[in-house]
Amino acid sequence: MPDVFVNYRTGDEETAAAMIARELSRRFGPERIFFASDSIEAGRRFPAELARALEECEALLAVIGPRWAEVRGADGRPALEAEQDWTRREIRTALDRGDLVVPVLVGRATRIDPAVLPEDLRELADCQYRRFDHRNAAADLAALGDALARLLPELGAEDRDARAARERGEAKTREKPARDAGHARMRTRDVEQRVRGGIGNLNGELSGTFVNEPRGPVHTGRGSQYNAPHFEGDNTGVQFTAGDNSGTVHQRFERERRRADDGR
Repeated sequence: MPDVFVNYRTGDEETAAAMIARELSRRFGPERIFFASDSIEAGRRFPAELARALEECEALLAVIGPRWAEVRGADGRPALEAEQDWTRREIRTALDRGDLVVPVLVGRATRIDPAVLPEDLRELADCQYRRFDHRNAAADLAALGDALARLLPELGAEDRDARAARERGEAKTREKPARDAGHARMRTRDVEQRVRGGIGNLNGELSGTFVNEPRGPVHTGRGSQYNAPHFEGDNTGVQFTAGDNSGTVHQRFERERRRADDGR
């Protein structure tokens, strides 16, 4: 069942009307949008199909271009003045039913002047309009679709663009923990690759003091530190650091006693 009836006048921006109907059909489904040249099957009775669609639809888009009020009928008079003009009849029926009627001003079309409208269409001039410009087609069509989805909840429930946006958001939410876990594993591997010296692999969170490839005496705990002899001259002997690493470090060098020179 259609929700939106696309009304237009032949000879005035019917191409724009076709673009609007096509985009709304893509977004909400073709069964939700009525566009006479696409929605009426071959062999169907035109007046009856129009009446049925107007009865079912909740909104009518009146596509209005710069020549909308100027197009003339077969008698040479403005088509809008004829009571049996289908464009006029469709709008009048929607207004009488209290449906949502949205004028869509195309290109250089200006706000409707009530003075050019028949008395039974004067209310159309009071309806808030939307704009459609071929140079800004994508944004204008998206805005029109957003407005319809908001104003017609049942139509909005069929919004394929909104559904796709939700699915993308959910996919990103699912990907984030996996991506963060991958980064954590990468950081752990990086630590494992950088740590050498026989102390094993480091995993998880690292805190405290970390010394990579020490080149000299290192003490990070409590108690005395003893170091192998490595000084020359009078400083040869055992070097050790006494005390706690969290406080003052004391160092003392002990000389080895010289052996008695028995030759003297």
